[in-house]
Amino acid sequence: MLSGIRIVEICGIGPGPFCAMHLADLGADVIAIERTASGESGAPADGSVLNRGKRSVVADLKTAEGRELVLRLIEDADALIEGMRPGVMERLGLGPDVLQQRNPRLVYGRMTGWGQYGPLAQAAGHDNNYISLSGALYYNGAPSEPPSSAITLVGDVGGGALYLAIGLLSGILNARATGKGTVVDAAITDGSAHMLQLLLATRKKGLVTGVRGQNVHDSSHFFATYRCADGHFVTLGALEPQFYALLLQKLGLAEDPRFARQWDRQRWPELHRHFAELFASRTRAEWCALLENTDVCFGPVLSPEEAAAHPHNVARGVYFESDRQLQAAPAPRFDGQARRPGPIPTPGQHTEEIAAILAGKDAHGLWHSPRAG
Repeated sequence: MLSGIRIVEICGIGPGPFCAMHLADLGADVIAIERTASGESGAPADGSVLNRGKRSVVADLKTAEGRELVLRLIEDADALIEGMRPGVMERLGLGPDVLQQRNPRLVYGRMTGWGQYGPLAQAAGHDNNYISLSGALYYNGAPSEPPSSAITLVGDVGGGALYLAIGLLSGILNARATGKGTVVDAAITDGSAHMLQLLLATRKKGLVTGVRGQNVHDSSHFFATYRCADGHFVTLGALEPQFYALLLQKLGLAEDPRFARQWDRQRWPELHRHFAELFASRTRAEWCALLENTDVCFGPVLSPEEAAAHPHNVARGVYFESDRQLQAAPAPRFDGQARRPGPIPTPGQHTEEIAAILAGKDAHGLWHSPRAG
């Protein structure tokens, strides 16, 4: 779907490479510039799954040759992705002013945790630090325990990579209409805060308050995660009255007066304890047999390996194995089909190929070269 979109990626770790992979999954031509061929940039020496579908070259950006390579590559590119601390690319002589002078329609994508400015802009951090500051971590986990992070998902991917991707594509559309590029400042704190909008919108409905342990997801009995007899877990999300009624019917509790008033918050702790005892009496497989594929809003908690074998995910081809690794298929789907991602290159696999094209002074031809596997 993104055929004809040209991306140069200055490889780093985390959300930047994920964003570039996502764009490559959707058909963009991505050239990844890695620091070394030995995996020192954070990727294993045999190639990172985050580089699937890309072409990989190795360059030292601290040298004149490395900087010139970047300048040549961006001449006919739509966007560049970098994930350095603010100011590093400028010190290398590869900041947006320099690159956009060479290519005025270039969209310059900057991926950081704290953003390009602000009191914390130069501080180190990771996914859990960013989402704790943005407010996105606050409601996660049981109220009796410290908030727990869904590692990489809320910050690096959700608030970071995906916001950078939509920012880049928006900038590219604008550049193609106006001929003028832009600088995309994608901060994980910004994106993960913006992701809270759906949750904040539920406050008017009374589903969420401003206090941990007083919300539907962390104190009710009908929207919760329960441990089963075999140590596995299942989830319930029976918010709507018709789904709640069906859940009680399935559990043999339809005539139990204790469960009649779903939204009686005073009863929630007691009813949650009762549900916890009930779900601990059977295995996860037994609960799946009873509740899965019904309208009670139920799901088993699966590991990625278990998820890959689940019949629903198998039917949709959500997971596959390639390059000796379990991988998830590109998303979303178009016309009912998931795209097949490209192979994982070894670091520097395309260095000579791309150098030869540039030496032939046909930089435009670079983007018409077939992707090598």
